[in-house]
Formats: sequence, C-alpha cells, structure tokens
Amino acid sequence: MASEFPRSPKLLKGALAVYEGQTPGTQPQQIIVFQYNPDQVRRTLARRAPPADASERGAAREDALRVPGPPVESISLSVYLDAADQLAEPSQNQGIVENGLHPALATLEMMLYPPTLRLQQNERLAQQGEVQLSPQELPLVLLVWGRSRVVPVMLSSFSVSEEAFDPELNPIRAKVDLGLRVLTYVELPAETLGRDAFLAYQRRKESLAGEYRNGRGEDRIRGLLPA
Repeated sequence: MASEFPRSPKLLKGALAVYEGQTPGTQPQQIIVFQYNPDQVRRTLARRAPPADASERGAAREDALRVPGPPVESISLSVYLDAADQLAEPSQNQGIVENGLHPALATLEMMLYPPTLRLQQNERLAQQGEVQLSPQELPLVLLVWGRSRVVPVMLSSFSVSEEAFDPELNPIRAKVDLGLRVLTYVELPAETLGRDAFLAYQRRKESLAGEYRNGRGEDRIRGLLPA
C-alpha cells in the first residue's frame, strides 16, 4: 500500500549547537532546539576595515577595495518559550512543573558564562604558582538555520522578557532576544572546528551566488556601462 502524501511539509527546527572544545570531529556537548522557529531573522553585514583617512588621499584611492577579511556579520532573532504544553502533562514533565522555564533560560544564558569549575581550577593552580589567571574561554556555538546556514557565532547580547509565571513564580512563558556575531577565520584559530564551519558557510554562499541568474534587461544595462 502506497504511503499517504503528507498534508504539510516536514518542519526543520532551528538550533544552537554548543561545543566544549574546537578539535575537528568533536561532537556538541548540547544541542538547543528552538521550541518555535523565530518568525524573523535579521542580518547585517558591515565592511571589516574602517574607512581610509580622507587626508591620505593617495592611500584612500589605493586601499578602497582592499579588506583584511570577510565582513562583520551580525544576526538577531527572538526565541519564544512556552511551558503550557508540558504543564498539561505534569506527570511526564516533572522538571517543568518544579522549575518552569528556568532550565531552558539558564541553558541559553550559560553561553555567556565561563564554567565555574574551570575558574576554580585555574584559581587553585594560580595560588600554587603554577599558572597565571587569564580570561576564561567560552564554549563554541554554531547557529543551525537550515543547511545553508550552519555558522559559528558568539552571543553578543541577551535580553529576556518573562511574560507569565506559575504560583511558585517560575517563568512559564518568555521571549528571548538574541544578538549574535558571526565568527570568521579572522577570529578563529587554524585547524579548529569553528574555522572549518565558517569556511564551509562561506563556500556555501559562493555556491549559491554561482546559481544566481540575471533577470531580463541585462543587455540594456550592459549598454550603459563604460566600454
């Protein structure tokens, strides 16, 4: 018997994949799948190099089209969380009953925090004179938004609106606004998972750009260009 045609297409969920290390082949420590896909994703690209000093007119002419790397790309999106479905089946979702959305929100927030265990280890070694305290390393995060956009990002801003609470004042509905900055081969070390992911992301862009086909009127436009 032939299988029935699905009434709606299979929905691919967006997600954030969190990695403790950057060794190629490393598996993510955690995958945060969006409960609901954001309705809107806003992206901005800005030239990496600052404008040339207008006083150096020769340098400005020479360097106008030279850049040290890919543009600085920023991505913003809103993630919506709602515990209503889980609370409707409390026996199967005891964690939601006890803590509401606190675990989900904390998971997102931890992308901004270095682990306390690593901090304590470094402090203990520093007290023994074995290491000097240095800035802590955050986990690598990949934004997964379809097969054409699997890209390393750094969480640059986090804003949450907790919109409803249970009797214990645990949030049960929330909106999280995430600001992300794409990390490129300029920021990431060589031979790391993050750098490989960005290069794959850029190559995918180049491939898609190669599939673009000009619309009508190209010949007329060419006639206006300098010979």
